[in-house]
Formats: sequence, structure tokens, C-alpha cells
Amino acid sequence: MFYLRLRMMLLTALLFAIIYAVIAMIGSYLGVSNFSFYLIAALVMMLIQYMIGPKIVEWSMRVKYVGDNEYPQLHRMIKELAAKAGITVPKIGIAQVSVPNAFAFGRSIKDGRICVTSGIMNLLDENELKAVLGHEMSHIKNRDVLTITLLSVIPMILYRIAWQFLFFNRRGRSSGANTALIGLMAFAFYFLTNLLVLYASRIREYFADKGSVDLGNRPADLASALYKLVYGSARMPKEAIKDVEGMKAFFANDPSRSVRELKDLRELDLDKSGTISDSEMLALQGKEVRLSLGDKCMELMSTHPNMLKRIKRLSNWRV
Repeated sequence: MFYLRLRMMLLTALLFAIIYAVIAMIGSYLGVSNFSFYLIAALVMMLIQYMIGPKIVEWSMRVKYVGDNEYPQLHRMIKELAAKAGITVPKIGIAQVSVPNAFAFGRSIKDGRICVTSGIMNLLDENELKAVLGHEMSHIKNRDVLTITLLSVIPMILYRIAWQFLFFNRRGRSSGANTALIGLMAFAFYFLTNLLVLYASRIREYFADKGSVDLGNRPADLASALYKLVYGSARMPKEAIKDVEGMKAFFANDPSRSVRELKDLRELDLDKSGTISDSEMLALQGKEVRLSLGDKCMELMSTHPNMLKRIKRLSNWRV
């Protein structure tokens, strides 16, 4: 757990170092010795995303917040998990989305929100649902929702800089080559930082999986829940998956990869029961997960870890 947390801290420092270096390079090129304007502009963009981010999620996912009397079982589980996590009970919502999943968002621990989609309620049993809710509770406790939101601004800033210098900042023939070079460098940094943000997103999923186990949920229950979410998403029409494409980084798994992942996960379900048992998790401990080149490339460009690697790591954890 410490190693995962250290990697996230180093990654955050690296990303902010990159954005500062690019802004400093541009300032030097423009003959500006004071970079305050550029840094303030970057911070303002982050502040705007911080302030309006939750509203965008609510609108995109058609979230309706519910009271104790509407979903008492859901409220009970979340209150129990919040007490174990030692944090304020998050607001609880239902997203009017057919794709089965759950997600967490918010500006801080005190502003946390946990939502489940309408498609998940009849898919998981109580222990599996509680394991997924523990995963989402851990996202809030770890503050990684805010971290990934702020980090995602950095590639966006670099993309805007690259676009500006490549297409809109021609000050003359003598400076054209240098301007284009800065634009190309900014675009290269945009691509690099985007990969780093995706990597940070995958790290936070491992954090949340471990957090769910630390809250008392069995690894096999979370593994079974992920298996069922993959199965449920694989059965969805393509139009339903496209509707949530922009929000998939918030989900417990990536619905757009469900068809491919289902083939792999069926190999773990030795008795073909539709769940992953303790004995099947134990059998996975002694196996080495080897990914094809295609799977490695797909994971590199994904917000979530490869599902086989993820469940393999879960198999090594104990409540």
C-alpha cells in the first residue's frame, strides 16, 4: 500500500514539474521573466474544474439523490462502510443509466458522493454490492477523485498550448520554425502527460480495491462483483456503452472493454457458476498472468488496470 501511495505522489510531482517546465520554456521564448500569469491561468482552470466538476458528473449521469426510506439497504451498507472508513457519510444517488456500475465523486471527503446505476441493483448480491461500495468509499477516503480531476487538467493545458503555437501564433518567418518547435514539444508533452494521467488512474483503482478489502470485504466478493459487472456490460447494446464513454474513468471497471475482458474472466470461473469463489482465487495465486502485446497496449491507453492483473492482485490480499 505504501509503495502504491509513493508512486502516486511521485507521479503527481512529475506532472506538475512538466507543466511548470513547459510554461517556463514558453515564457523564456516570449521574453517573459515572470511566469506568474501562466501559473495563475493554470490554477484558475483547475479551480473551475474543481468547482463545476460534480455538477457535470451529476448532469452527465442523470443522478438522483435518494433518502433512507427509498433505498434502506443501500443506505445501511454505505453508513456501515463510512463508519469503518472513519469519514462523513457520502450523499447517495441513483444514476439513471442501464450500464451496471458504481462511481464516486466530489470535491473533498466531506463533499463525497457515491452513486450506483439503475443497472447494478439486481445484478449483484449483497456482499458483492457492499464490496463495490467499499471500493468507491475508498476512492473518497483516499482523496484520489480530486487528485485525478486536477491532474487531468494538465494534458488539457498542454494540448491548448500546442494548438496555439502550431496554428495560431505565427509572428513572422524568422520565428516560425521556433514557434512550430515549441508547439511540437508541447504536443509531445501532452501525449506523455496523458499517458501518465491514465497510469495514475490505474494506480488509484488498485488503491480502491485494497481499500475495500481493508474495510472488511472479501476479495472473492469484489472479484465476483467485477466479473458480473463485466458480464453485465458485455450484454449492453453499443449505444448504451457510448452514452457513458466520457465518464468511464469514474466507474469500478471500464465498460468499453467488457467483451474482451469477459473471455479472460471466464477462464477463472472454473466451476462455471458465474462467480469467483475463494478456492478459485486460491488457484489464481499460483498462476502467472501473462498479457499479450495487444492487451499491454490496450491497458496503456486505459483508465483501468487489466482485469486479470487486477483480480490476481486481489487474490493475494486477505481481510
